[in-house]
Amino acid sequence: MAETSSLISGVAQRYAGSLFDLALEAKSVADVEKNLGQFEALVNGSADLRRLIESPVFSAEDQVKAISAILAKAKIGGLVANFLRVVATNRRLFAVPSMIQAFRNIAAENRGEVSADVTSAHALTAAQQTELKATLKSVAGKDVTINVTVDPSILGGLIVKLGSRQIDTSLRTKLSSLKLALKEVG
Repeated sequence: MAETSSLISGVAQRYAGSLFDLALEAKSVADVEKNLGQFEALVNGSADLRRLIESPVFSAEDQVKAISAILAKAKIGGLVANFLRVVATNRRLFAVPSMIQAFRNIAAENRGEVSADVTSAHALTAAQQTELKATLKSVAGKDVTINVTVDPSILGGLIVKLGSRQIDTSLRTKLSSLKLALKEVG
């Protein structure tokens, strides 16, 4: 499993790096980032699209046709459309979510920002996100962009991944620790 994850992250880094270089050359990093976010929202909102990009059953030709139609309907063009067609042609659509994340990380690093992945039990308000960014900025010493994921299974609290550090203040983890401590006592 770790080998597969490593393979995907390696592929994602290479593709994202190439896309970033092209976007930087075209002076369209912000547009590319916006279009990638739009495509990511489409993937997250559609089980059928997710199945298309994850399943090895579809041929490269079918994936290219489907992706082209989706991009036209969503009015996503330019570098991102060409990039996604190349990814589909090369049978690498399964790594698109990782490519999008890698692109965001590269773009943030280029802007002098650090990216943090935050998992919360419920959606954070704008005020909570602003406060969290300020707190993380004081820790990291740089501006921090946050990618928030909602996971109700953590019950409460946050899980923050900033670089190689992870801070887990989730209620699920605290309850698991308490359960373990109680087993050791009894």
